[in-house]
Amino acid sequence: MKVKNKRAEYKTKRTELKSKLKRIGVPHSLRFQLLSRSFILIAVLLIVVGFFQYIFMQKFIYENQAKSIQSQIMALPPDVWEQIAAGNLLSDKLNHMDFYFLPDSTISVLDPQQGNMTVLTNSSSGLKVAPQLDVQDYVSAIKDPRTLHYKVVTPSKGDEQLVVLQTVESRGHWKSVIQVSVGTKPLKEMLMKQLMIFLVLSLLALIGGLVAFIPVLRKTLVPLSNMVNKMENIDAGNLAERLPIEQGQIEIDRLAVSFNGMLQRLETSFEAEKEAKEQMRRFVADASHELRTPLTSIHGFLEVLLRGAMNQPDKLERSLKSMYEESERMKKLVQDLLLLAKLDRSPNIEPVENDLDDLVVKMENQLRLLAGNRSVGLNLTPNSHCLYDEDKMKQVILNLFHNAVQHTDPEKGEIVLTVGPAEGGIELSVKDNGQGISEEHLSHLFERFYRIDTSRTRKYGGAGLGLAITQSIVELHKGRIWVKSKAGEGSTFSVWLPTVA
Repeated sequence: MKVKNKRAEYKTKRTELKSKLKRIGVPHSLRFQLLSRSFILIAVLLIVVGFFQYIFMQKFIYENQAKSIQSQIMALPPDVWEQIAAGNLLSDKLNHMDFYFLPDSTISVLDPQQGNMTVLTNSSSGLKVAPQLDVQDYVSAIKDPRTLHYKVVTPSKGDEQLVVLQTVESRGHWKSVIQVSVGTKPLKEMLMKQLMIFLVLSLLALIGGLVAFIPVLRKTLVPLSNMVNKMENIDAGNLAERLPIEQGQIEIDRLAVSFNGMLQRLETSFEAEKEAKEQMRRFVADASHELRTPLTSIHGFLEVLLRGAMNQPDKLERSLKSMYEESERMKKLVQDLLLLAKLDRSPNIEPVENDLDDLVVKMENQLRLLAGNRSVGLNLTPNSHCLYDEDKMKQVILNLFHNAVQHTDPEKGEIVLTVGPAEGGIELSVKDNGQGISEEHLSHLFERFYRIDTSRTRKYGGAGLGLAITQSIVELHKGRIWVKSKAGEGSTFSVWLPTVA
């Protein structure tokens, strides 16, 4: 019922999740988020690239333009510049000097000695005012005439200009600074044109890349989609499904392995819970049956006595003896149940280092008395050291020996008890020549209330708790117990205990 409720709850949640996904739409899907975030990231990267490209290209174009102007200045002989500065050049040649550079350029000459600046060109647009730079700029141009000196300035009234300074010196020791200034508007227009081309191409590349990325993304997410589809088929009632673990993606494969491990643990837990419930059901049914039988017997004898048998000494004595035997059996059953509950709830053993063979020697008289006319053999290896709780181990030996006594012939029975070293510990075995156990019962012998005598005639007595108690005690000693038997060939119960470290 609990598993069915979990399964129904899981299906309800899955249906609600699907409905929610339909309501919130595609933007909340992983595919859309990857696509949109990739688009935003690439767009930001392209914007950053475009910004830095604009800065570097602007510097490159300005510097390239300044070098071109410097080359044109150096192309005129110094004597010509000296004549121009002295006013000895014909006016028509002077008026056409700006066309030698750029139509909108302004050419000026600075006299370092007098500190005055003369504007030489007079274009068709009229006399242009040359921008004045800092004194330090002119001093640097005079000291280092071979280096390119240029500066971008914006006059208080006017457009931005590129100013190039070049020192010219003639043979007559005439020395002046030639200043050529030109507007940067054409350069900026070219930069903006290049920037627009870059933006258009980037946008086209971005759109084309995203269109091509959609099928790639869809194919990349196929393993994840397979996992989702597989997980939808898995619920509390179908934990045998497993996710594929070789899909070509390390992360997805690791996730699938983790999920498979979780599913395995869940399946084991559900199976263990199911088995525990089944064992509890069987336990309650068997305990009820075992307790009901002696109570019914006692109740029947009491009815006989109440009907007048109590006045007949023979019947009274037989009834009292029978009730006593049934009460003893019921008492033992309750004690065994309490012992099992105590071992399960709060096991308390105090193992000490001792010789297991000495313990068997101490119990020899008790074992032979219990065996009756059966043959008892002891095969003990001295100094069989191991850790065990003496009281609990006595109970283990008695349970195994009593089990052998019950399943052997009272006159021809043979029981051999062996203690000796085994791999990593000490082994105790009890062998008998009884009727043996068929293979179908071997795996159930240590279950509570399990008896080979399914007819419950109790030919061999007991309620089927002795071996369960024995196994619990052995496991508390960190040991193990097993049985080897064949029908008609006897049985051998063996216990292994770890040696002292």
